[in-house]
Amino acid sequence: MIKKIMEKIPSKTVGYMVICGGILILVILLGIFPLHRYNVKRSKAVAAVQAQIDEQKELRQIYQLISQAQLQKEDRILPNPIKTKLSRQSMDEFQDSFRAEAAKAGIHILSLIPDIKTMAGNSQSLLYTAILKGEFADFRKLMIGLGALPYIDRIERINLEQSSDSMDFELKIWVALAG
Repeated sequence: MIKKIMEKIPSKTVGYMVICGGILILVILLGIFPLHRYNVKRSKAVAAVQAQIDEQKELRQIYQLISQAQLQKEDRILPNPIKTKLSRQSMDEFQDSFRAEAAKAGIHILSLIPDIKTMAGNSQSLLYTAILKGEFADFRKLMIGLGALPYIDRIERINLEQSSDSMDFELKIWVALAG
């Protein structure tokens, strides 16, 4: 059967067909396959870049939220006033200031009692014992507020106790008095 086909087709035509088939195979092997592999690599690179762009879009929203939160953040600079002394006639000023700072911080004052021994003598300082109730974050605000009072000499003792609904605080505060 092949002989019959070969007899009907001239030999020159078969040669041309083989040459054209070879050229076609060369074009496919040398042109189309490498181009296809190049396009697959480029598609993967484009997909990776697109994934990075999508990730950056998501991160941009988070960055904006963090930036806004940072602008609204409270000042964390601790007060450091020039130390002064309180006159003996205005000893009640400390109690008023302490109550105002506690109210501003959201702390409840259970008691604020001056020590009689330091009141009676010619002491340069007056000792107060304060018993408070509240949350620890509010206590931190109170301590920052007390740091702004220029006549507080030092805080001798802080006692913290956790109760069922909040924390109990006991402070021993020395107030500087003018002689």
